[in-house]
Amino acid sequence: MNRTGTGKYEELLERCRAFEPIPTAVAHPCEATALAGALEAAAKELIVPILVGPIAKITEVAKQAGIDLGRVQIVDVPHSHASATTAVALVREGRAELLMKGSLHSDELLAAIVDKDSGLRTGRRISHVFIMDVPTYHKVLMVTDGAINIAPTLEEKADICRNAMDLAHAMGIERPKIAVLAAVETVSSKMPASIDAACLCKMAERGQITGGLFDGPLAFDNAISKEAAKIKGITSEVAGDPDILLAPDLESANILAKQLSFLANADSAGLVLGARVPVILTSRADSVRSRIASCAVGMLAAHARRRSGQA
Repeated sequence: MNRTGTGKYEELLERCRAFEPIPTAVAHPCEATALAGALEAAAKELIVPILVGPIAKITEVAKQAGIDLGRVQIVDVPHSHASATTAVALVREGRAELLMKGSLHSDELLAAIVDKDSGLRTGRRISHVFIMDVPTYHKVLMVTDGAINIAPTLEEKADICRNAMDLAHAMGIERPKIAVLAAVETVSSKMPASIDAACLCKMAERGQITGGLFDGPLAFDNAISKEAAKIKGITSEVAGDPDILLAPDLESANILAKQLSFLANADSAGLVLGARVPVILTSRADSVRSRIASCAVGMLAAHARRRSGQA
């Protein structure tokens, strides 16, 4: 879909101007859109790409698409599996501070990331965040987790929230508001998502989760609309103004994000968090704006890691 956006992603790009580009291992950019996305992000001084893949194939793709590789560094490996493991190794060696998916399958890259011996695991659960520019919403909206954790437990949901809040902080949101979604706004033993929502809010109240303002359970209408919340008698700082929507499970988060994209003409960037470095997860269906936005958000997250002393 051809979209012009609402200016929210452009505000992110403006924020990036204060920072230097981040060395980024691009795993298997052996398709024109994947290769172009990395080089466009480099042209905007968001990343310094290190292309990891079969050099003959990358060169041929560039030639066919009219892409100038210039002086971009290429690490020659034979196939996509080697691209994933080598890109991860570049991070472990300190040569890259970001990972970016090229044209290999997401599962292949994630398998290299979570490998117990040679991967990039931390004590934090790995999760995915959609960063969405929704024309009908007044600010950037994050939806999590729609790509990795299929049926997260309460403890895993807590980590998913922590990852999303860390990203919000990196984007300059000091106290992100998290709406914990369910089908209803009341707690019911018949709906486990409502119980998890109530528990997460109590965990935040007791300091087990810090860095944001929580409310839930909230149905989607009550989360997004102050008027809907008012009609239901809900008094909340989060209702009508969330930065982050925590969905009950992967299916609901994925459906929600894709509904926003295809019914509300939202642009959608994507980032995987909770590993040693942020992972830019793009799709062949992503627009140029979405690809650039993913790199911009990844860059901000990487600089936040540097400031915290993790890099």
